[in-house]
Amino acid sequence: QVQLEESGGGLVQPGGSLRLSCTASGRIFSITYMDWYRLGPGDQRDLVASITSNGATHYGPSAEGRFTISRDDAKNTAYLQMNSLQPEDTAVYACNFQIQSAADFGTESYWGQGTQVTVSL
Repeated sequence: QVQLEESGGGLVQPGGSLRLSCTASGRIFSITYMDWYRLGPGDQRDLVASITSNGATHYGPSAEGRFTISRDDAKNTAYLQMNSLQPEDTAVYACNFQIQSAADFGTESYWGQGTQVTVSL
């Protein structure tokens, strides 16, 4: 069984920074995509940033120029460095990994539990 655990959320003042981490554990052969999402009401999930296994990155409109996604495959971990945070960035942030548990398996999607980011004075 694979589990994802996030950390790094919290309360920060406008203009501040936070660094989120998401680490996968369990039976893991490879991780293709490592993504961060912002969760909204109901089933709303907005892609914040994505990084592929070869390091290619993609950012959502709200993250472009302010956030940086990176990964450490030796630690099965993705990071999201968030700078110049604003109150509208307040949300629950969740990671999503596409994980291959064995060489002859396809990938499956796994979600973290989410971490709260609050930007306020």
